[in-house]
This record gives sequence, C-alpha cells and structure tokens, in this order.
Amino acid sequence: MNGVSKITIDEGMPADGDEPWRALDAELETWTRAGLTARFWWRDDDATRPGPLLDRLLETAGQTPIALAVIPATAEDSLAARLAEHSRQGGSALVLQHGYAHLNHAPPTTKKAEFGDHRPLETMLDELVQGRRRLEALFGEHFEPILTPPWNRIGNEVAKSLGQSGLQGLSRFGPRGSNEGDRVVNTHIDIIDWRGDRGFVGERQALTAATGHLAARRAGAADRDEPTGLLTHHRDHDEACWRFIVRFNAAINAHPAALWVTP
Repeated sequence: MNGVSKITIDEGMPADGDEPWRALDAELETWTRAGLTARFWWRDDDATRPGPLLDRLLETAGQTPIALAVIPATAEDSLAARLAEHSRQGGSALVLQHGYAHLNHAPPTTKKAEFGDHRPLETMLDELVQGRRRLEALFGEHFEPILTPPWNRIGNEVAKSLGQSGLQGLSRFGPRGSNEGDRVVNTHIDIIDWRGDRGFVGERQALTAATGHLAARRAGAADRDEPTGLLTHHRDHDEACWRFIVRFNAAINAHPAALWVTP
C-alpha cells in the first residue's frame, strides 16, 4: 500500500475518562516508543451512485484517503463525476471492485456469497472480467484491480484464480493469513451490528477491534505490514455510526504514530 495523508482535525477528539479511546491512544503511544508507524486504511462498501449519503461520507473523509467498493453491475456514470469532483477538492477516493451484482448465489442453508464455490468457476470469472472492465471504463486511473467480495466471502477456487480475471488483489474482513502477502489487504473494524439491530456496534466494540489488531501487529501475532482497516457502509449508517467515524478519523489524523494510507 502507498500514498499517505496526515492532517489535523480538532473536532471530536477523545475526552478524559473515555476508556476505549484512551486504550487506543495508549496503544498508539506504544507504537511511538517502539519507533513504529501504525498505518490505517478505510474501505466503504456498496457504492453505486452519488447522493446525500455519499456526499456525507466524502465530506467526513475530507483529505483522508478512502477506498470505495463499487458494485459494477449497478454503478452509475454520475458516481465517476462525483469522485472526480472530490479529487479536485483535495480528497482521495479510489475504487475497488465489489463483486459483480452483489447477488447471493449460495444455497438457502448456507451463508450468503456471490462468489463462493456454488457456481461454475468459468461463469464467476466471466462476471469478474465484465465487472473489472466496466469499472476501468468508468473510473480510469482511480480504479484499483482489487476484489472486495460481497459479504466478505469468496470460494477457494475463485480466490486462487483471481489473476485470470485481471484482478490483482483481494480485500475481505479479518487479519490476513501469514502466507497471503501484500496481494491481500483486509479490514478489521466493522462499525455496524449486522447480527443485532443493524445500527452502530458501539464505541467499545469498534475500538477494541482497532486496538486489538494494532496490538497483534506490534507483537507479531498478526502481519505487521497489513494496515488496520476501517470498514463502513455509508448507505446503512445511523447517526451513531457517523459520529464515530468523524471521531475516529480525527483521532488517527491527530496522533503522530498513526497514518492513513491508500491501497
């Protein structure tokens, strides 16, 4: 991963006595004492078109780089124009490939997946090629050939064959495996409670995920070179989600040992 952003945002900084935020700051201080830089990245899923919610996401990001996982089959031309405008205003928004149509092809008794091992490999690779070509045509140099499979699930055969579709990387959820290398860059902090009320998961849970991944990286229990990934879904946020990402973005930008990066 490359490209960096370092800006100071005063709004929403942690207050004294706010334990989960203090724990994050303490972990980052440990990185400082070790002479290390904790890299973070931000992925937002399910983008297809511009609108008030996307505008709010881009305004919240500001100059912090963000990777939008765009659904190729339903992406609108106007989205490319909106991202170009964001770039002209000093922002940085890259596009990743979010499957093809974000449709579930898994049997009813199994977890949802668009690219699990439930269909012929040739059919799935053909869809991925179609999706990649469409995103390349729409977004040009802003497109990165990285697959973000819907529901963060992908079958082993599809994953092993990604190169045949022209895609060079993969992004899911959870620490990447020790043998996966730089072609995989995952997210680790999901702010939505998908199994509950589908609202904000809560500061403690979100920040525990962030601090836990940082500590694992520092100790060598997780790949130190994999940036800690924030996962958002702008179309599904409640107000608590929005407040959290404003504050989290500010906290990372303000700490000298933390750095936002782009894939």
